[in-house]
Amino acid sequence: MTNLDDLPGHLIRRLQQIAVSAFMTETGAAGFDLTPVQFAVLATLEDNPGIDQATLAGLIAYDRVTIGGVIARLEGRGLIERKVSASDRRARTLKLTEEGHAFLASARPSVFETQNVILKELDDAEKQVFMVLLRKLTDANNELSRAPLRRAADEP
Repeated sequence: MTNLDDLPGHLIRRLQQIAVSAFMTETGAAGFDLTPVQFAVLATLEDNPGIDQATLAGLIAYDRVTIGGVIARLEGRGLIERKVSASDRRARTLKLTEEGHAFLASARPSVFETQNVILKELDDAEKQVFMVLLRKLTDANNELSRAPLRRAADEP
């Protein structure tokens, strides 16, 4: 007999479900139509204006094929702008619009509150340990992902 609660993968999957649900609840209650991936796109573009879609996908560890749909939805809402790259006509560069900057600034408090909701049962010391271990596991297993994280320094 298998006790699923003894399997880290099962618990990680459940925590992911909980995290997404908490995110949607907190941001929705604050009046924002926003997914965790959309937030990651907006926040990353704020820090890296003018990057292309492939670089963006690597920076948020998201599938390169599926990122196009996320970008199209955000562009349709007027939050990001997509242009043909001046250096590579095949690539599209991305940046936040003024509306995108304002939306992100307004949504950020509810996103941060989500983190408090998810970790509310941990004291400060436990939160620190949890984050250290979470980063350790995600960094150590990055290459097992279908869409590994690619930091700017990782790019060729």
